Amino acid sequence: MDLTRLLSLLFVFCCFSATTATNGTRGKTRGFFGVLEPDKSGQVAVDPATSHTLKSGLTTVFLPIIYIIVFVVGLPANGMALWVFLYRTKKKHPSSIYMANLALADLLFVIWIPLKIAYHLNGNNWTYGEPLCKVLVGFFYGNMYCSVLFIACLSVQRYWVVAHPLSQQRKNNKVAIGVCVAIWVFILLTSTPLFLYDHTAKLKDPNITTCHDVNIIHDPLDPYSSIWLPFYYFILMALVVFLVPCLVIIVAYIFLLRALGNMEESTASKNRLKVVLLIVTVLVTFLVCFIPSNIMLVVHYSLLKDGYRDNGYSFYISTLCLASLNSCLDPFIYYFVSEDFRNQVKNTFLCRSNRAVERMRVSFSSMKYSKKSKSYVSESGNTQTSSC
Repeated sequence: MDLTRLLSLLFVFCCFSATTATNGTRGKTRGFFGVLEPDKSGQVAVDPATSHTLKSGLTTVFLPIIYIIVFVVGLPANGMALWVFLYRTKKKHPSSIYMANLALADLLFVIWIPLKIAYHLNGNNWTYGEPLCKVLVGFFYGNMYCSVLFIACLSVQRYWVVAHPLSQQRKNNKVAIGVCVAIWVFILLTSTPLFLYDHTAKLKDPNITTCHDVNIIHDPLDPYSSIWLPFYYFILMALVVFLVPCLVIIVAYIFLLRALGNMEESTASKNRLKVVLLIVTVLVTFLVCFIPSNIMLVVHYSLLKDGYRDNGYSFYISTLCLASLNSCLDPFIYYFVSEDFRNQVKNTFLCRSNRAVERMRVSFSSMKYSKKSKSYVSESGNTQTSSC
């Protein structure tokens, strides 16, 4: 609950900052885009509202703070999670395969965040060239859509394990590997349109080069002709790669709760708390990271193509920033899904090797557990406790 409250307060602060920045420029802009100068200098002219937003504390203070938090938390958390899944987990199963791929997707995004932090701290001035800007944008959206798809796979797998505990299909790693490969290929192919148009814009005032912040409009009377590609791309991704997996997750959790309700009370009580915590974590991830950003992507480009006034750009970039928080929330999903992951993380922090853990398991397996003393007792009467 503390995490939920913290994220809620963070989201409220973000909305307040976005509203403040938007109110300061209300009614003065036809959308957050720039028009190429007619003198063929390659510079882009933006209106005062756009310039104000790019200089505001929202983009130069608040956004880099969030990205710094994501980098500081997400890099070690996902790095350790990937290391645990690859080297500490002996028995691979579909859930661990999905979680390892989810951790890899988060890690591939997090390692590029320092460029984003430097960009915002430098006054939204991109100095690394167009190719690196495209790479950063590609990894950002690739991570978001990868996370949604792998969480959907985890949700379906979790339901199948609980509802069909004796099914051999729940242990079929080949299916899980095939699904993961298909997801990576799909994300790779669907990210291609992001590399087909320029994301940087060299502004005249302020004298900066933006990355994925200003859409260049060649004809102010017809903005659609300049942004039709991202418009259709983000609508398609929101419908196919966000909405459909979101519905799958909802259905999977409804059936999961129904399956727990049909179980014996002694069996269901062991899994009910973990399932509820998992659902809460996924719900928070979607409410904070995925739902606002995908809605605002569709709204932003739908309004931008018609050049409407006050298109809520400040709120739009704030939701995109919050979308990166999924790299910090995903490790909690691993924690609630996999008991083996929890044990391996604890053993890692206690500096226990796999050999030491195996010796402890063998040792405790030859003892009897005493409910009275809550410890293991050997035949000779010696008592030992376990934190494994």
